[in-house]
Amino acid sequence: MSNPLLDSATLPPFAAIKPEHVTPAIDQLLAKARSVVADVTQNDQLSDWDSVVAPLDAVNDAIANAWSPVSHMNAVVNSDELREAYNENLGKLSQYWTELGQNEALFKAYQRVAQQPNLSPAQQTALAHNLRDFKLSGIDLPDDKKQRFAEIRQRLSELSTKFSENVMDATQGWTKHITDADALAGLPDISLAAAEQAAQAKSLEGYLITLEFPSFYPVMAHCDNRELRREVYEANATRASDQGPNAGQWDNSAVMQETLNLRKELAALLGFDSYADYSVATKMAESPEQVLGFLNDLADKSVTAARTQLSELAEFAKETDGLADLQAWDVTYYSEKLKEQRYAISQEMLRPYFPFPKVVEGMFAVAAKLFDIEIKEVAEFDSWHKDARFFTISRAGEQIASFYLDPFARSHKRGGAWMDVCRNRYRQQDGSLQLPTAYLVCNFNGPVGDNPALLTHDEVTTLFHEFGHGLHHMLTQVEVADVSGINGVAWDAVELPSQFMENWCYEPEALALISGHYETGEALPQSLLDKMLAAKNFQSALMLVRQLEFSLFDFRLHHEYDPQATNIQALLDDVRQQVAAVTPPAFNRFQHSFSHIFAGGYAAGYYSYKWAEVLSADAFSLFEEVGIFNQEAGQRFRSTILEQGGSQEPMALFVAFRGREPSVDALLRHSGIQS
Repeated sequence: MSNPLLDSATLPPFAAIKPEHVTPAIDQLLAKARSVVADVTQNDQLSDWDSVVAPLDAVNDAIANAWSPVSHMNAVVNSDELREAYNENLGKLSQYWTELGQNEALFKAYQRVAQQPNLSPAQQTALAHNLRDFKLSGIDLPDDKKQRFAEIRQRLSELSTKFSENVMDATQGWTKHITDADALAGLPDISLAAAEQAAQAKSLEGYLITLEFPSFYPVMAHCDNRELRREVYEANATRASDQGPNAGQWDNSAVMQETLNLRKELAALLGFDSYADYSVATKMAESPEQVLGFLNDLADKSVTAARTQLSELAEFAKETDGLADLQAWDVTYYSEKLKEQRYAISQEMLRPYFPFPKVVEGMFAVAAKLFDIEIKEVAEFDSWHKDARFFTISRAGEQIASFYLDPFARSHKRGGAWMDVCRNRYRQQDGSLQLPTAYLVCNFNGPVGDNPALLTHDEVTTLFHEFGHGLHHMLTQVEVADVSGINGVAWDAVELPSQFMENWCYEPEALALISGHYETGEALPQSLLDKMLAAKNFQSALMLVRQLEFSLFDFRLHHEYDPQATNIQALLDDVRQQVAAVTPPAFNRFQHSFSHIFAGGYAAGYYSYKWAEVLSADAFSLFEEVGIFNQEAGQRFRSTILEQGGSQEPMALFVAFRGREPSVDALLRHSGIQS
């Protein structure tokens, strides 16, 4: 029986892939990879790139190309059978990568290659990263500790998957069926129609509220029924925890505790004081102290403003509805009302002007103007779901990349938005060039009836964010897989292109391209545009301290963690006392669904969003000076940042673009916060 995961197809044959294909394919590929490792390590005379690194890159790329569609489908069309196959093979892959990192003969071979002349800059960087990662994989440990390190890595991989599964199951394990439309008073018509459509999909009368963001958020922002807001808030804030309506079911408490224990032990094995020290070893930041100093400095500049903004909101709620006790489930609701009163605008008022097809078309036009590229849709392609779309990117008539876009929320799809790698740009052993391909995934409300999907402006910004990640991966000119596209980019710099692209969502020239009323095609009226721009920094300090709360909690948790003494909830409470404006109720268990740090690679790295926002704000300030569609500036960003991938240190690339090191001033100015 042929196995589609073993075909050397340019793109994954999604329709042909079945759960039963996964294990045979991974077993065969790992066996071949181990054979190649044996071949390149048995002769200690081998010392050049082509005889040592190239064969390994080839088999590792084959593994990546087989695993990519499996991992992707597990996230977007999840099933029990696929989940089982995914989990069964995740541990095998983790074991293989740990074996590589602890193979002393391979380490010595890489050391020999690194001494060779005539290596390209990208090859030199890839080798430097690999030699560093050998150290971080325990190459210097005695055999018994190497074994323990391998066990920890494998178990952490399993725990990460379990955490993510619990969050997905808990998100889909709660719904609220409502038959009385009056209970949903205040909900926008489009959200009401979506809730009705969700009920019909389950053969129910009335309306169905879920914890998927496009369903959850409109309730929190617009529903007049305070008790319903509280109920939905509690269900969301207690997902996968010991609290709430599904208390104890899919509970991540033990998963979190074991994860932190093992991370602490892993860091200690390598001689680090904490997992935060271990994490920073591969990042742009130089030390935990620098990260904490950065976060605390931003807190010092924003906490007072945030608490003032919350006081204003509480006063507004009191004046408006006589509400004497503003609670967490009231904040979004009254924020929307205050924003409407102050600026006569809301996300829902903007939604008709951002039909999904128009936004996508306009986003591509923005990229074309900035980076001299052409994006075209391909009608016929192999897909995993009818919602998915496929596009190619060309420059000067030659295709250079491609990407899939899966935009809408649905059952059996992980929540949130992300970009992931389908294929790396990579010069293969036979001299042919594999072009980069990306997955862009969002969870917007889909079309309702005959109307197109309509996005809020916040959702438009999310789409631009993920597209920025995609451009970083797809416009790379690097041909060494380990540092091509987003590979090898320091984690606290990887958000630079994504946050950079968000800026165009607020620029009138760009908004003219991405907006148009879904019925009339009318551009966003100047009056609405003026209000939207005036409201841009509404409650910006509140939003900033929310991100600082997440960042400080994550970093302090991994910096201070003591298995015998640290109480996760108590530490989070302490962080909130320092920086939070809104104090959540005691039942809140945000940490139990904080997938970024327990399942998404951001452990001791969530600060990266703010760190990179400093870079992106400063980078965009050049376009504010010379024009947002200035071609010279766009080409410079493409050539110094996007094309370089991880082939050089991020600070060197930023300086090459901006001519100097970054300053925090632009971020504070963009946020409307006085420094």
